[in-house]
Amino acid sequence: MKRIAFLLISAAGLALAAGDAAAGKVAYDKACKSCHGTDGTANANIAKMMKVEMKNLGSAAVQAHSDADLKKIVGEGQGKMKPVKTVTGGDVDNVVAFVRSLKK
Repeated sequence: MKRIAFLLISAAGLALAAGDAAAGKVAYDKACKSCHGTDGTANANIAKMMKVEMKNLGSAAVQAHSDADLKKIVGEGQGKMKPVKTVTGGDVDNVVAFVRSLKK
């Protein structure tokens, strides 16, 4: 019985560590939406100006990244994308959870 309780508590802790998509949407709307769009579809004008192809965040290519990869991209940037310095701490996990909710 103690073992079952321990497993349930451990599983609940893992679920909490994954982030909150609703809170992630709030952080995403403030820091990411201007380039990546409300629904993860790239802002064509920004992509053209930067001369880059921005993938849809709900696409299989983006969703294939691990959570750690997505966190690294937010924190360190990638290609012409600069680090998102306004998304820190638990909000990084939350933004990743929101990006996961965009899966097509």
